[in-house]
Amino acid sequence: MTEHTNKQFDADLEYIRSQFLRMGGLVEAMIQDSIDALSSGEMTLVEKVREREKDVNRLEVEIDERISQILARHQPTAIDLRMLMAVSKMLTDMERSGDEAEKVANVARRIHEGELRHIPVIELNHMAGGVMTMLRQSLDAFARLDAIQAAQVLRSDKEVDREWKAALRHLITYMIEDPRTISRAIDMIFIARSLERIGDHAKNMSERVIYMVRGADVRHTGVKNAERQARGETDEQDETPAAQ
Repeated sequence: MTEHTNKQFDADLEYIRSQFLRMGGLVEAMIQDSIDALSSGEMTLVEKVREREKDVNRLEVEIDERISQILARHQPTAIDLRMLMAVSKMLTDMERSGDEAEKVANVARRIHEGELRHIPVIELNHMAGGVMTMLRQSLDAFARLDAIQAAQVLRSDKEVDREWKAALRHLITYMIEDPRTISRAIDMIFIARSLERIGDHAKNMSERVIYMVRGADVRHTGVKNAERQARGETDEQDETPAAQ
């Protein structure tokens, strides 16, 4: 490529990187606002979530189009190609995380605009904080090309899964003990499920970061293998004298 073409290519890559991080910031704010709406009943937060969802959808289309243009105009090196392909996949996870945040906001509206009695008392703020931390760490790992931090997100997903199962058990108990709570308990199950799915999307994005940095596909291979790949360890390095 000529110097001019190189500069344009670098500018395109930086645009994709910065806009994806911007998209992630919007989704993070959507999650926070949706949980705050659930806690406070402040319906203006629900409207903020809905407006941000439009921006997230627009960014998804814009970034995807720019990736297609780069692939058509240039011949990226292996590492740049991995980045472009990874971001293309991560866009879907980020957009779906925004969808889940909007679902939480809509359920929060339904809860607070309906009858407020017989709402099961269950703490979801900790779970929400966990998935927001996962999302933030996945974005930070992407920005810094930090495979080690990306692998930490995969391990955090295990804790979120445990919290989801615990919330489900508690809510089922509420419904059994007091049938008046069934309608609202189902709403809370929807919210907890959306949070768990956001955690899954953050995990997916972190797996893509490991692929970007190490060129290793760690999907469906387990957390321990992902951590080894993130450290750049080979199978030979994993062997111990006792296993030889």
